Amino acid sequence: MLNLKQTTIRSRVDLTGIGVHGGKPVSVSLHPANADTGILFLRTGLPNGETKRIRADWSSVGATELCTVIGDQKASVSTIEHLMAALYAIGVDNVLVEIDGPEVPILDGSSEPFMDAIEAVGIVRMNAPRRFVRVLKPVRIEQGRGWAELLPHDRGFRLEVEIDFDTPLIGRQKKVFELTARGFRRELSRARTFGFMRDVEHLWKAGFALGASLDNTVALGDDKILNPEGLRYPDEFVRHKTLDAVGDLSLAGAPLLAHYRSYCGGHKMNVSILKALFADPAAYEIVDGLGHGSAGAASGEAVAMACAADA
Repeated sequence: MLNLKQTTIRSRVDLTGIGVHGGKPVSVSLHPANADTGILFLRTGLPNGETKRIRADWSSVGATELCTVIGDQKASVSTIEHLMAALYAIGVDNVLVEIDGPEVPILDGSSEPFMDAIEAVGIVRMNAPRRFVRVLKPVRIEQGRGWAELLPHDRGFRLEVEIDFDTPLIGRQKKVFELTARGFRRELSRARTFGFMRDVEHLWKAGFALGASLDNTVALGDDKILNPEGLRYPDEFVRHKTLDAVGDLSLAGAPLLAHYRSYCGGHKMNVSILKALFADPAAYEIVDGLGHGSAGAASGEAVAMACAADA
């Protein structure tokens, strides 16, 4: 059965771990939320017992260096992309993410632990229609040798991510992926974040990667993978970049009816393409589950095909 309705989680989900950059313990609780809430972070643990709500939205992004950060100087949450990817892939529209630190726990460096926890409690459908962001015309950006574009694609959300690293351990890899919950679990969810040992000292001095270890990061030496267990997929690197893109592009605020393509991209480019999309009112429309659009009606068939991603 196609899901044209909004969803939330059935009950509370609790996770604990450390932040990959700050290296400090952090606890996260996912709470069911009302229709039209979206993904909302509740930042606790602030000075004087204060709290702050931060919407998981492209306009809330404050930084994209090594990870995606939402919020401002007073309160922020970083490394949200793996959790956001899991929520998007499973099809959770509304949830309150209560977090007592500035960084989502890295866990094993992938989205799989988040998916396991969410699927353990399940999701429930709500009476409100689900909304979609339908791309109406191509939008493209270029940054250095990299580029990204969003293209019209009525049959759901398709990603085509290509990376090109000057090392034989990675080289040039490409992943083409049509987003579904089952496909994400099978093809992307276990892909871990990765980094080069040659960059570690520089990152430490800059205050990054303080919590990184072989338990949560694929570490690359000069000529070999340092993790004893090796890779989870032969092309784990591009799969993780695709996972990151799913999480970052979920910041559109609603599921995308689009085809995303990128070359040598990353968090900055993923967020920048959303900014470019929403800067042009003629490039998109908001469509509800009944096929009603804010800039003209989209076909009900297009929306129904997108909802097949929940199957």
